[in-house]
Amino acid sequence: MPPTQAESVIKNIIREIGQECAAHGETVSETLAAFMVKAVVLDPSNGFNMDRTLMKSDVQKLVKLCVSRLLDSKNPSLDTIKMQVYFDMNYTSREEFLEEHHRILESRLGSVIREITDNRACTREELESLYRKIVSYVLLRSGLGSPTDIKVVREATAALQSIFPQAELGTFLTLSKKDKERQLKELTMVVTGIRLFNRDCGKGGEGIDDLPAILQEAIPATTQHIDSQLQIAQDQAYRYTAILETVAENPLLSMELQPYMLKEALYNMRQYETFLQIILSDIITCAQEVEMMIKQLGAQLEQLKMTVKSKTAVPTSQVFPIFIALSNLWTSFQDETVLISVLSNLTTHLEPFLGAHELLFPEKVMQNLLDGLTVKTDVCRMKEHMEDRVRPVDFRKQEWLFPETTANFDKLLIQYRGFCAYTFATTDGLLLPGNPAIGILKYKEKYYTFNTRDAAYLFAESPENYIDLIKEKAKKNAELIQLLELHQQFETLIPYSQMKDVDKHHIKPITKCESSTQTDTHILPPTIVRSYEWNEWELRRKAIKLVYGAALLGPPTSLTLRLARIQSPAPCTPALGKHLSVQPDMWSWLALSVPPHFREDRLLLPRTAPPSPQTLGFKVLWLPHFFERRRSMDPPTSPPCWPFYSNALCSEYV
Repeated sequence: MPPTQAESVIKNIIREIGQECAAHGETVSETLAAFMVKAVVLDPSNGFNMDRTLMKSDVQKLVKLCVSRLLDSKNPSLDTIKMQVYFDMNYTSREEFLEEHHRILESRLGSVIREITDNRACTREELESLYRKIVSYVLLRSGLGSPTDIKVVREATAALQSIFPQAELGTFLTLSKKDKERQLKELTMVVTGIRLFNRDCGKGGEGIDDLPAILQEAIPATTQHIDSQLQIAQDQAYRYTAILETVAENPLLSMELQPYMLKEALYNMRQYETFLQIILSDIITCAQEVEMMIKQLGAQLEQLKMTVKSKTAVPTSQVFPIFIALSNLWTSFQDETVLISVLSNLTTHLEPFLGAHELLFPEKVMQNLLDGLTVKTDVCRMKEHMEDRVRPVDFRKQEWLFPETTANFDKLLIQYRGFCAYTFATTDGLLLPGNPAIGILKYKEKYYTFNTRDAAYLFAESPENYIDLIKEKAKKNAELIQLLELHQQFETLIPYSQMKDVDKHHIKPITKCESSTQTDTHILPPTIVRSYEWNEWELRRKAIKLVYGAALLGPPTSLTLRLARIQSPAPCTPALGKHLSVQPDMWSWLALSVPPHFREDRLLLPRTAPPSPQTLGFKVLWLPHFFERRRSMDPPTSPPCWPFYSNALCSEYV
């Protein structure tokens, strides 16, 4: 079946399910209907083949099964699925919520901004109307009072006129649309800062709520309510666990307790507990943010008081940044207020999904079921087996992680939301919390915890077998897919709230161990170069010595051939005056700083019209007694030599 046709068939099935439920007086959202369709198809007991095209009879059967499950109001499994769908549709992370909240505010202010930026006021009445619109925009954007309150409008108008008088509207109208929007935002922040400062000084603040005080009162109240609900949910889950643990040990009781749907009730309560913990974590984050912002607000107001003091005029460069900082802080207070309100409402709306517990398990029934049983908390269960740790030496292929050997031990994402995988697979779905202190098994880049050492050893013998058993159980109870975070195995049922946490599955453990290192004093064998010299003058002395020896041993060479090889003559010394001339047979000219390709050449020039050093392009050094030694080596019949030139490897400053 083509994708477009399959999508059309699914939409028709969802629409038909919604209509059938509405006919029975039950309103079902499309999201819940779609989830139920996938849950029914996954359940192998319903006999749907995923690889075969649905026939008309299959569609009718699917609709009938979905409607019957959606109308079963006494089934805790349905309540759990409804709770998951509601939470997924209404909960979002802190960052995404604030981003969406600001986007909605901007969209609501869009019409007011357009009225201001598109205005072409010319007359006095039009300019006054435009100024009033700017004041209304400032109040709406800042959220400090109502634009219909005359006292609030007067205070905001006075603050705006102090930084943006009405006479500047002409300049404002000449700006581009983007510049107008930017200036409006800046004016709003400055006016907000001025009004907050006046409120702190007791000279204004009409219509401004004391948000820090409201938050300091609302956060503890909300936290206390969630803590109480969380405690109730945990106590109920502990009682269900104790009963199911007894049933697992005595199979004869399973037939008697099957109509009570204890497992489904346990899943419902554990899911509710999980959602409360998520909400509580966000509220704790809000409390930390509010505490930090209150300190920052006090510091900014104190700095502003020290800057202003009793001055009648203060440079805008000093106070405007503080006003803007105050405005941003107050906006953060407003965001936290809205976030606390949303989380509190979300907690309240989760409670109706617990209604089946009162119907199925009234207090008298629970007391009869718990007669003679010991109810253990999760903490107590962990303490019982705290000392029975896994011995890594018993395993050659499996890798075990422990708190003392893993740096990020607390940040690892444990499979099945931290419940013991072996117990769940072997006891028909009993949820017992795993104890990470026993040891965490790393298998195929995933991490598993267990409630006892024996359970860990048995699971490690054949992990794939138990993983497949858990997957098959999740197909029969679709609520387990989100409760145990099995969305990687059922990609078609990934909830939005868990799609954002996919990166957490790539967290790898950072193992640590006791080790020591010693840096060698000499990594390589010593190499001593006896001829190495660091003294510059010693290097120059050796260069002169080499030139001297080369001059004594070098053969005569034609000057014409040597000059032809010189392509880039080195800079030469200034021309010598007549009073500095010397006898050729008493001195020698030593050429320095010649091109690289000329370094091994030596010149012996005939004594006829000796060229000057400037003609040859060499810088020369006058050395007495040099020529005398060379001349003593010539035969008596040979003509006297010109001064000697060489490209010795010497510095021109020798």
